[in-house]
Amino acid sequence: MARRSDHSLEEIKNMVLEAARTIVIEEGFAALKVRRIALEIGYTVGSIYMVFTNMGDLIMHVKARTLDELGDQLDEKTPECAPQERVLKLAKSYLEFASQNYSLWSMIFEHRLPDDESIPVWYQEKVDQAFVRVEKLLGLLAPDVDQSETRSAARAIWSGVHGICILSLTNTLDDVGIKDVENNIVLLVENFIRGWAGQVDA
Repeated sequence: MARRSDHSLEEIKNMVLEAARTIVIEEGFAALKVRRIALEIGYTVGSIYMVFTNMGDLIMHVKARTLDELGDQLDEKTPECAPQERVLKLAKSYLEFASQNYSLWSMIFEHRLPDDESIPVWYQEKVDQAFVRVEKLLGLLAPDVDQSETRSAARAIWSGVHGICILSLTNTLDDVGIKDVENNIVLLVENFIRGWAGQVDA
């Protein structure tokens, strides 16, 4: 292992984030403690707080990396195609990411900032990107609908997809296989799109 003096602050930051990510994957969000991270990378707790304001700041950056990975997968697995088909592909890809990266994915929603702290703008922008993908596609399907209504519709359908993922991956639903969960998502998306696109002829 390189000596501590061999690492720049940016390198230490990346080491911290990678160690935190590994801990969450292997042991879950509850196991993520600053002393544990320090032990994993061979640095002191003080060194970690040289690159992150506090534990909450560190966690937000781990969550942000997960959102980046999710975004990359959504883009990679949803090639250019008809808008309605792409919305469905986005939803299926979201389920796939959630099931394959459950600990990291669930951490995004488990962790909440204290009531007196606001979500950083840079982080909110990453969250919004998931909705923007769907919002653009809904706009293509019903171009005459008001933008604010399209924005609300994008959040509604994505919340529905997310809800199915949460219920299935936390075993809240009856014992069903991943294929059955996918069928539920397909049913939700297809019926939503049918009703949304129908506004054009209404």
